[in-house]
Amino acid sequence: METKKVILVTGASSGIGFDTAQTLARQGHRVYAAARRLELMESLKADGVQVMKLDVTDDASMQACVDAIIAAEGRLDVLVNNAGYGFFGAIENVTMEEARRQVEVNVFGLARLCQLVLPVMRKQHSGRIVNISSVAGKSVMYFGGWYHVTKYSVEALSDALRMEMKPFGIDVVLIEPGPIKTDWGIIAARHLEESCQGTAYEEQGKRWAGTMRWAYESNWLSSPRVITRAICHAVNSRRPRTRYRRGSGARLMVAVHSLLPTRCWDALMRRMARLKIGTSPEQ
Repeated sequence: METKKVILVTGASSGIGFDTAQTLARQGHRVYAAARRLELMESLKADGVQVMKLDVTDDASMQACVDAIIAAEGRLDVLVNNAGYGFFGAIENVTMEEARRQVEVNVFGLARLCQLVLPVMRKQHSGRIVNISSVAGKSVMYFGGWYHVTKYSVEALSDALRMEMKPFGIDVVLIEPGPIKTDWGIIAARHLEESCQGTAYEEQGKRWAGTMRWAYESNWLSSPRVITRAICHAVNSRRPRTRYRRGSGARLMVAVHSLLPTRCWDALMRRMARLKIGTSPEQ
């Protein structure tokens, strides 16, 4: 690592965001970890991380966060857009309120933070934006409609932004995790069961939720450290890749989705949803 960078990591209260903030700080960077729940980031202070309250659905909160970092440091070198969540459910069942919230967090919050950091990065004629996407932005799974909408959007937005920022010396990098052993899948499975309860999709939803729960509780999934290493490479590399696709089955999943005819992929997803690989609490 050549120079210490000023870095903002969002969604840093748990999982990949927490691990990334801690690792980058231990590498000598000046790291600001931001999330809604400050108490979950307290232990990061031992590594010199500055913790900040941030709500990516609140414009004033985002503006205050970025302004405070620039006021304290005089610069901002890297934004790691990690904040996000997944809510699974049939398109018919997921309320528009929930759909809008998911898009607000996963897309508009990410985009707004990009807007807020770009003026200082352009002035510096240097900077790096690392957006956490997913293989869910390259392939679609059963009952993941709105989540996939957000991740496909992150892919498109990042590709467009990368072209726009090239003349200003700013890199835009996508991280595309596959299934990672975090609580994400367990939470998404619970949301799926809740949204399908008492509807025409209840039986299929419970089965798919059971499969998701089984997968995310198994030992074959990659550790969050795999994604942390990819993010750190994107931050520290002189010439980062435009995309880092990492995690259990990430490359295979995207390749199969690309190669299979659409109807074959649809049939594969439906077949998997009929399997009783895992069980939901009610079964």
